[in-house]
This record gives sequence, C-alpha cells and structure tokens, in this order.
Amino acid sequence: MKYMLLVCGDDTVDASGMAPVEPWVEELGVERGVRLHGHRLRLPADAVTVRVRGGEVLRTDGPFAETKEYIAGYDILECDSLEEAVQAAARHPVATVGAMEVRAFWDDEDAETEIRRLDAELTAAGRERDFDRAMACYAPDVEVFHPVSGLEQSGVDALRKAEELWFSTLSGPVEREVLDFRVRVDESVAFSHALVRMRATLVTGEPLDTTARVTTGYRAAGDRWQIVHQHTSVPFDAGITEGRS
Repeated sequence: MKYMLLVCGDDTVDASGMAPVEPWVEELGVERGVRLHGHRLRLPADAVTVRVRGGEVLRTDGPFAETKEYIAGYDILECDSLEEAVQAAARHPVATVGAMEVRAFWDDEDAETEIRRLDAELTAAGRERDFDRAMACYAPDVEVFHPVSGLEQSGVDALRKAEELWFSTLSGPVEREVLDFRVRVDESVAFSHALVRMRATLVTGEPLDTTARVTTGYRAAGDRWQIVHQHTSVPFDAGITEGRS
C-alpha cells in the first residue's frame, strides 16, 4: 500500500544538528525499494494561496495558514502496513527536529491490473486485426521502435502505418502469447518488460513463429493508462556458433 510522508518543519527549532537526509533516502530508496520518490518544497514565504469566491479567483502570497510548522517536503512509500510506514517515518532525520505525518492513499483500482488489461487489449486487437482498437492503447505522442522498419516511429499515426505495413505481409489473425510480463508502477508512470511470442501465417503461406522482448513505458492520462514508449527487440542470426574458438 502507498503512504505519503508529509515532512513537517518547525521555524522555532534549531535544525543545525540534524543528521543528513541522504543516507535515509539511499537506504529506503536504493537498497530496500520502499521509497518511490519525493522532493523538498520551497519555504512557505514563496507559496501562493488560491481561493475562488463567487466566481472570482482570489490570490494571496504566502501559505494558507500562518503557523510555526509547515510542510517542507514529501516522500511516497510503498509499504506492507501502516506500522512499516511509521517505522520508516521515525527514521527520517526531520522527525528529530520537526514531525512526520503519515497518510495512506485511497484504495483505487490497482494500476498494475489496469496495465495488464491494456496489454490484453493489444492481444485481442492483433487476433481481430483491429487497428483502431490497438491504437487506442497508445498516447498520441507515443515513441515506438518498430521491428518492421527497425526505426523509431514518432506519434500514433506513424505507428499505425508501420502496423498496417506489417499486417499486409500476414494473412489471418496474429496470435500474441505473453510468456512473461513484469510491471513496475510509480504513481503516474509505469514500465513493463515482456517476452511475447507471435504466431501468424505469411501471405506466402509460410508460418511465422517468433519471440520478442518488449519494453513498454506507460503514463497515466486522467483515469486511464496509455503507452508512451515501446521498444521491441527480435532475435537475429549474428553468425556466432557457441563454443567456437
């Protein structure tokens, strides 16, 4: 489950003796993979407070509340329990001079489930030769390294042309079998690494059976995920014989 740590500073406390934050970030982020991301915020004096009253936008320089404590930054954690998040917060150096507020995210539908559903759409679209259905999975500004041309395709229109060219060499449906699929999600960005087997019949009547490694980048757009980057690598004969001296 995801938790937000609100890092609360205190203007009345001398923080000169506080331990550096970098070791905490290194341990939880790099070594344990608990900290997904986070950032410092500028001081409250640089804030702008916005309110709308009677249709009029009211802008005030400064924080929404004048208090000695303020939000100095935030960290997003992925923890198994609230207790684990509390323990992580207690080890943050700012906890010794200020405070750490731990708040859980609302339980929305699992992002990984949404991304797997998106990948299933690509499988169904290939089987039905439905280009519209397939292109709906991609962002308008998608960047794709397509195996047919071996070149980068910028934008969904260029991708559609490359797909149509590839399908023109095939007769009938394309069977897309996902042999391995691993996803890493971080808020509005996600990546997947997949091993995909493609089977079809060429227009010449010869069978096509190949396995590709597909690396995909996703971006949350409103209430849905879209593919913004995709790189497909297919095997080739490099002329190297294993064990040859």
